Amino acid sequence: EKYKSALIISGLVTFIAAYHYMRIFNSWVEAHEWTGGALVKTSVPFNDAYRYMDWLLTVPLLLIEIVLVMKLSPEEIVSKGTTLGISSALMIVVGYPGELVMGGDLSTRWVYWAAAMAPFLYIVYTLLAGLSAATDSEADPAIRGLIKKAQVWTVLSWCTYPIVYIFPMMGITGSNAVVGIQLGYSVSDIISKCGVGLCIYQITMAKSAAIKGGGEEAPLL
Repeated sequence: EKYKSALIISGLVTFIAAYHYMRIFNSWVEAHEWTGGALVKTSVPFNDAYRYMDWLLTVPLLLIEIVLVMKLSPEEIVSKGTTLGISSALMIVVGYPGELVMGGDLSTRWVYWAAAMAPFLYIVYTLLAGLSAATDSEADPAIRGLIKKAQVWTVLSWCTYPIVYIFPMMGITGSNAVVGIQLGYSVSDIISKCGVGLCIYQITMAKSAAIKGGGEEAPLL
């Protein structure tokens, strides 16, 4: 019961992502076609906003589910969950306008990338350092290791997004840039959402077993 919320959120993240990926797929099929071995745009524009709407909903939830399985007081859970959630939403909202710039003067894309990196770095710092005391307070070394694994996995998988974002600035242009960005983001999503979800499941199972064995404190929430 104590960690039910974290598992529910993990399942919700998967459901939301699946829905938006169906919409992304449908939009992609309508907006592009292969002609003469090349990707050609149709008269229907590709709606990349589906991906950002997915991130706007799922990324804060991903961070909150990590917070929920940590040894924090109710006040700390609310505080950390709120600051991380707002920071992640800000990161996504700031980064979206730059995503619309795919050619020409890419300085605008660089500006939005740099601006979005500010909340991104705050999130990375919080996961690796800001929450380290709570992570180290776990008495069971196995559980402590699982929580660190979830934190590090989140950070490593998230570091792929800024790299994919700058594909056009790396000299990748035209259809190669479009396809590369979509594939890159899709792979990153699978690694982060599925990977972190599995980590959260392992943590909840380990902590639930500890509670049954009398090795865990009374539920906080």
